[in-house]
Amino acid sequence: MKNVNGVPMVFAVRARRIDGTCRARWYRVQLPMRPNGVRGWVKAKDVHLMPVRSRILVDLSARRVTLFLGGRRVLSARAAVGTGATPTPTGAYYVNQRLIPADPGGPFGPGAIGISAFSEVLTGWVQGGPVAIHGTNRPELIGRAVSNGCIRVRNDDLRRLFRRATAGTPVTVRT
Repeated sequence: MKNVNGVPMVFAVRARRIDGTCRARWYRVQLPMRPNGVRGWVKAKDVHLMPVRSRILVDLSARRVTLFLGGRRVLSARAAVGTGATPTPTGAYYVNQRLIPADPGGPFGPGAIGISAFSEVLTGWVQGGPVAIHGTNRPELIGRAVSNGCIRVRNDDLRRLFRRATAGTPVTVRT
């Protein structure tokens, strides 16, 4: 199944229900929808599991994005985050899509790593206000609270993140 952007649907598996032979029959998954953190059950036979070795930590107060691979920090980058009126939502999310914009010189830079979070204030936006980690055409704003809730990084940092943050990568956003 594909999402509205034509990308395969991705879920974060949070639990499993097994049968008498210890085989998974159902997975409890985090869904990329409002409200943030919604969970549901899907049949195990309808899911293809993929191992994930990466994780991303977004520290809003430090305005920093850190990527870990196999538990080791491999990238730490300054970031622009949401304003007081349009804050970046905190919580446990995951990478649910990776998009390459038609215009790499535009506001998303060369790419966007969509995460399962949605803005809690921009509910009328296209697709309900999804949040992403993306590049920028305004690098002078990196390190400031200026976005509508997304996390912006320099384009060279976005390229490095994009190569390593595969679908399913856990993303923790904290204050």
